[in-house]
Amino acid sequence: QVHLVESGGGLVQAGGSLRLSCAASGRTANNYAMGWFRQAPGKEREFVAAISGLLGRTSYADSVKGRFTISRDNAKLTAFLQMNSLKSEDTAVYYCTAGRYGSTPGSYDYWGQGTQVTVSS
Repeated sequence: QVHLVESGGGLVQAGGSLRLSCAASGRTANNYAMGWFRQAPGKEREFVAAISGLLGRTSYADSVKGRFTISRDNAKLTAFLQMNSLKSEDTAVYYCTAGRYGSTPGSYDYWGQGTQVTVSS
């Protein structure tokens, strides 16, 4: 069992920045990929970014490319999502995941509870 806990969400003005953190605990493996998804009101859960466990490959949704950066600290079993130049359309609940590297929800075995990010204009 892997437990994921997100932190760092909150309210920010458009153009501002936030950094989300995802701490993993339990029976974790250092080869797990980690990722971020988000779900906005009235929309399906969508892929945001992912990073592979062994090589640190990264992938981003087109909507966040150039603005968001995913990283991880393997020693601390923590993943991060640095979000810059935030827009109102980034408002969503952000979910941290762990599992197989990919861009679909089915790739991932474990999910955090989510953290709310609200961008005001």
